[in-house]
Amino acid sequence: MAFLIHNTNHFFIITFIIFSTFYSCYSSTNDTITSSKSLKDNETITSNNTNFKLGFFSPLNSTNRYLGIWYINETNNIWIANRDQPLKDSNGIVTIHKNGNLVILNKENGSIIWSTSISSPNSINSTAQLVDVGNLILSDINSRSTIWDSFTHPADAAVPTMRIASNKATGKNISFVSRKSENDPSSGHYIGSLERLDAPEVFIWYDKRIHWRTGPWNGTVFLGSPRMLTEYLAGWRFDQDKDGTTYLTYDFAVKAMFGILSLTPNGTLKLVEFLNNKEFLSLTVSQNECDFYGKCGPFGNCDISSVPNICSCFKGFEPKNLVEWSSRNWTNGCVRKEGMNLKCEMVKNGSSVVKQDKFLVHPNTKPPDFAERSDVSRDKCRTDCLANCSCLAYAYDPFIRCMYWSSELIDLQKFPTSGVDLFIRVPAELVEKEKGNKSFLIIAIAGGLGAFILVICAYLLWRKWSARHTGRQPRNLITKEQKEMKLDELPLYDFVKLENATNSFHNSNMLGKGGFGPVYKGILEDGQEVAVKRLSKSSGQGIEEFMNEVAVISKLQHRNLVRLLGCCVERGEQMLVYEFMPNKSLDAFLFDPLQKKNLDWRKRLNIIEGIARGILYLHRDSRLRIIHRDLKASNILLDGEMVPKISDFGLARIVKGGEDDETNTNRVVGTYGYMPPEYAMEGLFSEKSDVYSFGVLLLEIVSGRRNSSFYHNEDSLSLVGFAWKLWLEENIISLIDREVWDASFESSMLRCIHIGLLCVQELPRDRPNISTVVLMLISEITHLPPPGKVAFVHKKNSKSGESSQKSQQSNSNNSVTLSEVQGR
Repeated sequence: MAFLIHNTNHFFIITFIIFSTFYSCYSSTNDTITSSKSLKDNETITSNNTNFKLGFFSPLNSTNRYLGIWYINETNNIWIANRDQPLKDSNGIVTIHKNGNLVILNKENGSIIWSTSISSPNSINSTAQLVDVGNLILSDINSRSTIWDSFTHPADAAVPTMRIASNKATGKNISFVSRKSENDPSSGHYIGSLERLDAPEVFIWYDKRIHWRTGPWNGTVFLGSPRMLTEYLAGWRFDQDKDGTTYLTYDFAVKAMFGILSLTPNGTLKLVEFLNNKEFLSLTVSQNECDFYGKCGPFGNCDISSVPNICSCFKGFEPKNLVEWSSRNWTNGCVRKEGMNLKCEMVKNGSSVVKQDKFLVHPNTKPPDFAERSDVSRDKCRTDCLANCSCLAYAYDPFIRCMYWSSELIDLQKFPTSGVDLFIRVPAELVEKEKGNKSFLIIAIAGGLGAFILVICAYLLWRKWSARHTGRQPRNLITKEQKEMKLDELPLYDFVKLENATNSFHNSNMLGKGGFGPVYKGILEDGQEVAVKRLSKSSGQGIEEFMNEVAVISKLQHRNLVRLLGCCVERGEQMLVYEFMPNKSLDAFLFDPLQKKNLDWRKRLNIIEGIARGILYLHRDSRLRIIHRDLKASNILLDGEMVPKISDFGLARIVKGGEDDETNTNRVVGTYGYMPPEYAMEGLFSEKSDVYSFGVLLLEIVSGRRNSSFYHNEDSLSLVGFAWKLWLEENIISLIDREVWDASFESSMLRCIHIGLLCVQELPRDRPNISTVVLMLISEITHLPPPGKVAFVHKKNSKSGESSQKSQQSNSNNSVTLSEVQGR
């Protein structure tokens, strides 16, 4: 019996110790501060889901102590309490003050360093809790109401469900203030706020001056920020509370995802994304000169593609100060030219308006600041603006509806795509003059596209001849879609003029010869240099490759796509006239032992980025999604400034659906070595096919070697296979072209190789889309995932990888086999 009692006592003692230990562990990770439980400098409280902690920390290279909230670790700080009142030592303590406020005290002298500063005499029994979304909430114990919370008093960072907000009636707002520097969390110069609540947009201010703005939100994107983070932040949402507060917040559809959106010390927006608590994406919203507010002044239009003269005046306007404008000081903007004043007048009886003005449309424009709004239709928007003599311009968006401007148009920018059609009010005679003088420039792509355009040229000439000689219009052979693209606008060149321009197509003027036929340099009568492609009778190029694409491709316009000027169909000849590319094609430089020395790393990197941006336009920014299917060095042309231009769209396809949607073809066309395996073997192509080809091209540019140069024998590796082998051996640096290697650029070169390997991964779903590739290249994505198994080719019995297979059947690719290199 005594033995039983003795052991029973031991049981209770052991049970007590275990319970006490459990309680101690639980208490050390709880989420609450109360009047009886403070937080010392070396302690933290943790949210119930363990994702967030509240505690003191010191920035890098600093001994100052700050109270903050962070996600997973201290480097991912989302909120700071005493950012402008740092502690100089570790004597800080966080507690509930006798007046109910949460405070930071210096425990040595009892002075208050920071306080929530809420006047709540009845909240003496308050408690502060760190909840699972990262919000620190100060509540009244009795009423359970929120007295104060960190989400409504942010620092420089926002997290999902956190708001940026503004109330027009009360003037209260929730804004974000940048840090002074990465290692100094005190309040910096930039403030992010929500403005223009009728058509809300985000503003970034610099010392009370507007620095940058997103343009109005149209329910999907910010109309003035095509590079905004909408692709990465699922669930942007504008809403309005019962008290009239308008707010913007964001969230992720996938619970495993989390993001920190911060206002950087440089005034840009930065997003860091996490998946399953691990960082996998970091990028910023890049800003160029045209993004700075009012860069070109009133009525000045900014176009970054026109560097260095990025500012211009609209039709009917001229620089206000020509001397300053010439010196690239554009801040005074533009004014209406003499004789171009508006002529809208009111009839004496006031019953009607005499409209003597019209509108000139400016597509793809950032909506000016100070937009007024009305809920009317597109047509009513136009007529209302025309009837109002103070209305200077209007634009229409299906979500925002009618936007109009009654004051100077400020902060305008020209985009390649996106934006709005901005209709600017001008005198009627200017519109008529524009119509009379309008010349048509169709933007198209070199190479295989030519054949069908020549057919269109011939068709147009035939229509004119038929109408002239028969007195009736010929039977319509052009499709409805081609009609809508206005192919009648294609300029026609006289044969004699092109013959004179090329010195009767003399061999000394020949630039090269491809599948289409010879290409000649020509100089037109006005001194313009052109490239003339003359269709060879033995050309293997067919019309079929172009029938479905030309109506859209002829409308493509981008800095990194080659430009078609017109065509000629006379005397049995069929010719295309293109802009002249003085530096020919990329392969002429890249693979020539002497010429490659002229391609230093800066030039190569610019070429890589330019090609990527051209593909991005085709995949994302053009009216329809276009897959090129034959990207290679010989199809990249270089202008006088070494700007790359993608050419040869004979094999291109217009596709529908998502980026990963695959399309099947019975005819595998393109160039072996640049084809991804799913296309070469199964005839399946998608946007990721172009990404694969770009990856091969990128590796060629960095290494200075042709992909086909590795095909020396039956067992030799392709360039992709060789690069993967070096990667696995941790010797990838040896892939870099000796002619371009520079220690100061080594990290950039290695980064490009890394991106190239990501693009040539075996499975299409593993390859990044081209928009992600662009962000990787411009270093907006700072963390690159490791590449997975790549796909590459052993080539058998082939002398060259450059020959295009125009009619190879998908089931007869027996000369191509996929290979895999295993790590040692």
